[in-house]
Amino acid sequence: MVGSRRSGRPHRRFEAALRRKGYSVVAGVDEAGRGCIAGPVVAAAVVLPVRVPPGLDDSKRLTPQRRSRLLELLREAGAAIGIAAIGPGTIDRINIREASFEAMRRAIAHLPSPPEVLLVDGFEIPGLEIPQRALVKGDQRCLSVAAASIVAKVCRDEMMIALGQRFPEYGFEVHKGYPTRAHLEAVARHGPLPVHRLSFTPVRRLATVSGARPRPVAG
Repeated sequence: MVGSRRSGRPHRRFEAALRRKGYSVVAGVDEAGRGCIAGPVVAAAVVLPVRVPPGLDDSKRLTPQRRSRLLELLREAGAAIGIAAIGPGTIDRINIREASFEAMRRAIAHLPSPPEVLLVDGFEIPGLEIPQRALVKGDQRCLSVAAASIVAKVCRDEMMIALGQRFPEYGFEVHKGYPTRAHLEAVARHGPLPVHRLSFTPVRRLATVSGARPRPVAG
């Protein structure tokens, strides 16, 4: 498979192959927060500029400081960026898979102009007429998908840091909503918040055991 080098950096060969087929506006799409038990799932769509900032990679292989700097560089270089978030209430209602797809569709719709073709991490997005190609581990192999992973991760982390300031006893600024031991202990101690995904097994189990109802969130 083209570009499947495990240890390599993301490259631009997928985009180049699509341009040779006549597509000029290629967007990479990815999401962040799918495996969390609190907070939104955030998706990003990115059309890379001609000159790409060096160092783009899967967001999981970068430090928070490097991710933030790369997002700044992408914006300065003129990348087209669309971002969308789906909150925990909708995630509970339609499930995380469908919420992730909806966030991706909205992120694509928020691009400054419609893309001609999509490169998507993982699975094709249903409900779209735009041609697309799904890439397994696309954030590790494809430069525009890697860029989308960085944008989604930085934006979501900023949201979780803000939640951490509102609810310091939960430590959102540290674990970003993932089911760490400290996070689960905080839910067991203080009860779930409406920002928690109440349909997810760890939260549901803790809420059932403690008998706690979600604490109201003011504002």
